[in-house]
Amino acid sequence: MTNDTQSGPTGSPDRIDVQNESSLKEWSGKFGVTKEQLKEAVAAVGDLASDVELHLKGSRSTTNTERVDDADT
Repeated sequence: MTNDTQSGPTGSPDRIDVQNESSLKEWSGKFGVTKEQLKEAVAAVGDLASDVELHLKGSRSTTNTERVDDADT
């Protein structure tokens, strides 16, 4: 049996506590973003680290549709 819950930098299972300075520092380092970017991501999608990671990756990359649209112009 596998455990799908990730253990975060502070030991909490996959949750980001934006009220905790240590948690902010560790998660922002893990994701390669500023503390402010991390807070904005948590405000947008909640404190689940996997959701925040997907949100941050999505905000820093383009989709295939965007690339196709750019190629058409």
